[in-house]
Amino acid sequence: MNAPDLQHFHFNFKAMGTPCDLQLFAPNPASAQKTADLAIRDVQRLEMKYSRYRDDSLLSEINRVAGQGGSIRVDEETAGLLNYADACYQQSGGLFDISSGLLRQAWRFDRVQLPEQKLISSLLERIGWEKTRWSPPELTFLMPNMELDFGGIVKEYAADRVATLCRQAGCLHGLVNLGGDVKIIGPRTDGQPWRIGIAHPRDNRALLESLALDQGAVASSGDYERCIVIGGKRYSHLLNPKTGWPAGHLTSVTVVSEHCVVAGSASTIAMLKEEQGPAWLEELGLPHIWTDIQGRQGGSIK
Repeated sequence: MNAPDLQHFHFNFKAMGTPCDLQLFAPNPASAQKTADLAIRDVQRLEMKYSRYRDDSLLSEINRVAGQGGSIRVDEETAGLLNYADACYQQSGGLFDISSGLLRQAWRFDRVQLPEQKLISSLLERIGWEKTRWSPPELTFLMPNMELDFGGIVKEYAADRVATLCRQAGCLHGLVNLGGDVKIIGPRTDGQPWRIGIAHPRDNRALLESLALDQGAVASSGDYERCIVIGGKRYSHLLNPKTGWPAGHLTSVTVVSEHCVVAGSASTIAMLKEEQGPAWLEELGLPHIWTDIQGRQGGSIK
């Protein structure tokens, strides 16, 4: 079927604690629904598998072992995620660390109160990917009372998966948006690029930028997503695993890449690198845009 004969369909759903949407071009409603169901089921599968809120998730099983200090063998998909997390840890100088979720015990963004340094310091003793031994497919926790969290990887990985599944199902034109993590399945049928709005970190009624893309992925990190403001200072949910305190120099980073998981981890690492973030992004070579607490803006996206 020629691309102009395809119809546009839009599906909204909620997954991984965030509103999501899937746009597909398909020959008829039944075909679009079938592809959407396939994609949404896979996102839900990943949510169930890696949720820290479900006792029956694989992540909870891993964390029970982490709590005791011991070893667990993981499946191929999880091994792939751990390999990627390990690469991010190495490339970020330890700033991207999937064992740092414990800091949530100190930082509560539903209350306007700073945590005590004593609590942060006690948590830091149990944080550090270097305190594990990763020898695929076996993961060993070298000390007890640790915890892993795939929150910085799974949603982006899911977006990439959805695009692949849709293409395999015969849908070559579409876009998936999982809570702001965007992956393009394929260009629009009229040849026009997809327009993707980038949120302004300080004005929720304005866009920082509008990108025109017909392929690839976009992900953003910022201090505006979850934060508390105390004494006029904003404390974001992006926590440095070495200090236990939030990153505070950049206010937002958006990265464009072929893969959503790369765009997502790169934007997070840049935020955590603080003043060194812009130079690191430049060196990385991916299209990007950043803003800082002085209101300055930079990057390679014009």
